[in-house]
Amino acid sequence: MLHETGETIKSGYFLNDGLGSVLTTEPNGKTVEVGLIGKEGFVGLPIIFGFKTSGLRVVTQADATAYRVDVATLLKILPDCPELEKQLQRFSMILGMMSTQLAACNRLHGVVERLARWLLMSQDRVGSEILPLTQEFLAQMLGTRRASVTVAAGALQDAGLIKGSRGSVNILDRKQLEKRACSCYDVIEQQKKKWQGELNAD
Repeated sequence: MLHETGETIKSGYFLNDGLGSVLTTEPNGKTVEVGLIGKEGFVGLPIIFGFKTSGLRVVTQADATAYRVDVATLLKILPDCPELEKQLQRFSMILGMMSTQLAACNRLHGVVERLARWLLMSQDRVGSEILPLTQEFLAQMLGTRRASVTVAAGALQDAGLIKGSRGSVNILDRKQLEKRACSCYDVIEQQKKKWQGELNAD
């Protein structure tokens, strides 16, 4: 657990590897993932904009390491590091765009499509074909029942796209997995590329 909903943020984290999963939490304890953070991002964005608490839960997935920085230290150095501040602000836009797309995804798309999309996004950030994830954890991330994840994972495994074992998922055929994923994966990636192109043009 890096940040808990409603609690004061004491530290920010620059991930070196692993995943940070951004979750929205219901009063009954159920969670749905609304964002993924890898080594390209930063955990603790609210503090950049002057907020002291987190509106979302952030937990690590898989084996993760990170550079941790105290809030007071980060806020002290930011005025002297305008490029860092700019990059953090840009990442906040990417994460916000991702969150809105995933909210729509969780409402509109089936479990198989969402699982394929989630595996692709996770592999992009972890950089490995083997993702150390359990079906229970996947169910929490997708906001669905474990039985539904079992059926969805079975469909992808029967198609030869993944191989599941106890506590891990091995991606065997990424190209075909991309075809099985919902359109949200491409929407997110294309928007990121578009924004990057606009920045390069400047």
